[in-house]
Amino acid sequence: MPSRITTIAAASGLHARPAAMFVQAASKSGLAVTIGRPGETPVDARSILSVMGLGAKCGESVELTVEGDGADEVLEALVANLQTDPEA
Repeated sequence: MPSRITTIAAASGLHARPAAMFVQAASKSGLAVTIGRPGETPVDARSILSVMGLGAKCGESVELTVEGDGADEVLEALVANLQTDPEA
């Protein structure tokens, strides 16, 4: 089960549009994906309410974990998603 810590690039953090885009990508993968602050209990990355409930802001670190076949590729795509500001 690969995991990786990355930084939120979206100026608005994981709120509204950036969160929706991330959740959509996580859901599309078909794999179990979690997200959370390092050292805290992670949430289901396929749930918009859970992801927005994190309140993750621009520049904060989050840890992603993906479980299942093709997890490494999905993890890389999701990390790239978080490292891109869709509003820039």
